[in-house]
Amino acid sequence: MRTIISFAALFLSVILLQLSTGGVGPLDAISGITLNFTTEQIGLLGSAHFVGFFIGCWWAPRLMGSVGHSRAFAVCTALGAMGLIGHTLTENPYIWAALRVASGTCVAGAYTVIEAWLNAKVTNETRGRAMGTYRIADMGASLCAQLIIAVLPPASYVSYNLLAILCCASLLPLTLTKASQPKTPDAPRLRPKLAWRSSPLAVAGVIVAALSSASFRMVGPVYGQEVGLDIDQIAFFLASFVLGGALAQYPVGWLADKYDRRWVLIWLSAAAVFSCGVTMAASGTGTLGVMSAAVFFGLTTFPIFSVSSAHANDFATTEERVELSAALMFWFALGAIASPYISSTLIQQFGPGALFAFVALGHVFLIIFGLARMRSRPTPEERTNYVYAPRTSFTIGRLLKRSREGR
Repeated sequence: MRTIISFAALFLSVILLQLSTGGVGPLDAISGITLNFTTEQIGLLGSAHFVGFFIGCWWAPRLMGSVGHSRAFAVCTALGAMGLIGHTLTENPYIWAALRVASGTCVAGAYTVIEAWLNAKVTNETRGRAMGTYRIADMGASLCAQLIIAVLPPASYVSYNLLAILCCASLLPLTLTKASQPKTPDAPRLRPKLAWRSSPLAVAGVIVAALSSASFRMVGPVYGQEVGLDIDQIAFFLASFVLGGALAQYPVGWLADKYDRRWVLIWLSAAAVFSCGVTMAASGTGTLGVMSAAVFFGLTTFPIFSVSSAHANDFATTEERVELSAALMFWFALGAIASPYISSTLIQQFGPGALFAFVALGHVFLIIFGLARMRSRPTPEERTNYVYAPRTSFTIGRLLKRSREGR
């Protein structure tokens, strides 16, 4: 309990930030539908978010080094609030895309500060409880952020201002805390080749994970609208995906620690291909069928990033693990930048089912590549612990490093 209380300010900031920034993606998509944006323009908004995310991941550690944790967090949340409020000033989709770059920068930058602060304050004795609470706060708020869309009117001054208020409110716990700011850590070097050198399969896995999650979360509302869901039902559709991902973490983690992680990745991808087919088939089965398919889709696709990360860490040295985490996040960001726009273009050309056909194709590639990689080298006998790896910042590796090594 003392651990939770000591980190209460950080966790409250996480919850408020996630409620704000986690809601803007689906709200933008639904607002875009209301304002008659093309499907490609809606996809562009999602891709722009991840451009900002990449910028924030790279820039935030350097900003912390210049101005400290609290001021860096304030800069990032200010960018996020401006990006949200700016939506009410125009209905131009390309200006909205620029504003989404600001909100994406806010997400990555703010999480970088929170995770650097958390890492500096935890000890080996409190790490497990602190990380468990952090995951619950982050994923629980992400789930609630999808549900908020059910009560926010699209393309509304009130909706975007409410999210901006939540973004500004995330400043209060962190800036009012009496705890001293920790020493600013050095920014991790960004070496994308390190991830490829450690495990080409892990690189392919995180790119396919980005293809699945970024496409669904940013373009999923378009799919929901195309198959006849109401706005409040679209919110539950997106939340079902997050719920499926949350439910998958423990059983997939158990499998990844017990069996060869390459086989776990291959079978997860095979299940993902099946879930894509189920989701497309469920489009005509009513609301319950569509929601159940979304849970199944999240169950099979959400854990792939964490399994890929664990597999890569099996081939890395202790000194490499922080930089490896940053490298994997780099590849994830590249996949997340490209996939919303590609999937939205496919939907516009071939209909809503093209979203899941695109995702399924990515997983078919991962299966083939995984089988090929199994012929190239054996898996290590000594492996790191499986750890749920959030897609939050380049610095998350510092928090996960000791957890992987069981210390």
